[in-house]
Amino acid sequence: MAKLTAVGVQKAKGPAVLHDGAGLYLRVAPSGAKAWVFRYQLGGRRRDMGIGPYPAISLADARHRAAEYRRQRHDGIDPLDTKKTERQAQLVAAARGRIFRECAAEYIASHRAGWRSVKHKEQWESTLKRFAYPVIGDLPVATIDTGLVMHVLEPIWSTKLETASRVRGRIEAVLDAAAARGYRDGPNPAQWKGNLAHLLPAPSKVRRTTHYPALPVDQVPGFMAALRKREGVSARALEFAILTAARTNEVIGARWAEIDLNARTWTVPATRMKASKEQRVPLCGAALKVLDAVRPLAPLQDGKPSANSQVFPGQRPALPMDGSALLKLLERMGHGDITIHGFRSSFRDWAAERTNYPRDVVEMALAHTIENKVEAAYRRGDLFERRRKLMTSWASFCSPPSVQSKVASLHANSATAG
Repeated sequence: MAKLTAVGVQKAKGPAVLHDGAGLYLRVAPSGAKAWVFRYQLGGRRRDMGIGPYPAISLADARHRAAEYRRQRHDGIDPLDTKKTERQAQLVAAARGRIFRECAAEYIASHRAGWRSVKHKEQWESTLKRFAYPVIGDLPVATIDTGLVMHVLEPIWSTKLETASRVRGRIEAVLDAAAARGYRDGPNPAQWKGNLAHLLPAPSKVRRTTHYPALPVDQVPGFMAALRKREGVSARALEFAILTAARTNEVIGARWAEIDLNARTWTVPATRMKASKEQRVPLCGAALKVLDAVRPLAPLQDGKPSANSQVFPGQRPALPMDGSALLKLLERMGHGDITIHGFRSSFRDWAAERTNYPRDVVEMALAHTIENKVEAAYRRGDLFERRRKLMTSWASFCSPPSVQSKVASLHANSATAG
């Protein structure tokens, strides 16, 4: 039955198709490359099945494999279907062998474009590297269970709660993505509800929520008076942040293109907002005076500040101010015990305790997301004009009548570099 010899196969030149018998062929390309093919019929249909290249597969190996395929064919089994099934099983086995470290790198790479800061990516990598990788980094994601996740979290749950919570969430995200890619099955062992919630104390039980240290409301006017006596861009940036109740990164990243002086409006793009939603901020008279003070620092274009230039430039004008500059300013003023974000709390306390403005107006002024999804679906407006009145009232509180007359003169020469 066999027609070919080992020497004949070695010396065969192409193009040619050489028949060994019983459905086994050797295809020789014009280049001399050789490959084995098994040809058979099943259900009245002819099929060609690649066995592999020569000399990686010898004549003897090819005959052995062809014999196995003939046996399958006589049993009514399609050898090609069997081969595909086996290959798929091998791919699944390889996927199930994907280790956590690889899946985490894959997750970070695929989500990097959606993260607004390089720092976020660095925090993801550093926390997993420090706490998760030593325990589960080199384990197949298919084998990670609740016990292993607990082994990661238990040592830091009571001492580094905030970090531990983030590590848990990041492990959960990586394992969810791994399951979506077919690398593992079953429930996520890092999920909190219905799983880890039964094994670890709730964060609220470990320690009370720590709020940003804030200045008491009664001390805000005095602080503002002292702040206005300070020279430098950082002083004006902090004053602007307090008057607008904005977050630090929103203020230090502000560009003149976002400011409409005629409409007395500052439009913060979604890319710099915590909720990833554009925010219109009404500018009161005091906030406009801050902008007048820093305006000479911007490069001019057609007699106006260049649209792309920073409102509060850093030491290098093309770059925004470093957020730490505001904290250092607080320290120099003897208030190292409070934070910039704490002034938002001061504003919230003032609005709740000293005014009758509705809660919704105050929450929108703080750019807080509406947690109730039904309410959010029906709330289309941004209560802008009501917020303008609110922020004007806040500015009046920050500048009592006794000091308002001094504000303009203090701003006149307060934006010198510093």
